[in-house]
Amino acid sequence: MPRILPGETPLYALTDSRLSLGRSLREVATALLEAGIKILQYREKKAPMARKYEECKLLRALTRDYDACLVVNDHIELALACECDGLHVGQDDLPLPALRRLAPGLMIGISTHSPAQALQARADGADYIGVGPIFATQTKEDVVAPVGFEYLDWVAGNLDLPFVAIGGIKAHNIFEVARHGANCCALVSELVGAPDIGAKVAQTRAAMAKGIAARNA
Repeated sequence: MPRILPGETPLYALTDSRLSLGRSLREVATALLEAGIKILQYREKKAPMARKYEECKLLRALTRDYDACLVVNDHIELALACECDGLHVGQDDLPLPALRRLAPGLMIGISTHSPAQALQARADGADYIGVGPIFATQTKEDVVAPVGFEYLDWVAGNLDLPFVAIGGIKAHNIFEVARHGANCCALVSELVGAPDIGAKVAQTRAAMAKGIAARNA
C-alpha cells in the first residue's frame, strides 16, 4: 500500500462518528476517498475496541480500493492487526523509539505543540509531526491551547520534516494556514460534518492551493 506523507497530498482527513450527521463510516469514508483524500486517519476515541477493530478493517479495505493511506490514532495494536500504513500518537503515548521497535514498518506521526517537542520528534525518528492546534477546536477532549501561527511559522522555517497542520482548520481559514507554510492540513468536522463532502473537499483544496500560491508569489 502507498506510504503517503503529509506534504505529498494537501489534505489529511480524520473520522469522527459524532460529527458525521448520522451517516455510516462507510458512507463518509467513501465520499472522502471519492473526493481524492489520500490520507485518512481513523480516530474514534470513545468506541469499544471490538468496534474499532471492525471499523478499521472496513477502512483498510476501502483505502486499498482507492490507493489511499490509512493511519490509526493511538492504538498500535489496531494498526498492526488491520495492516494499516501508519500510526499517529500524542505526547502522552508510548515513546517513538518503543513504537518503532514494536512496528518498524509503520509510518509514525506524533502531535507536537512546541519547537522542543518538534525537535525531539525528529531526534526520535518520527516520519512526520502534527503541528497545532492552530485554532481552538471542539473535536478533541483535553486539547492544549491553540499555538496559533507562531509555532507553525517556526516549523515551516526551521524543520526539515514533513508536517501536517491541525486544529480548528476550516475552508474559510485554510488559506492563511497554507500561507504560513503548511503544505498539508488535517480537518475533521469541516469534512465529515459537511452535507456534501465532495464539494467541501474541493472547496477546501482550492482555498489551500490559493494560500500556497500566495506564499510562493
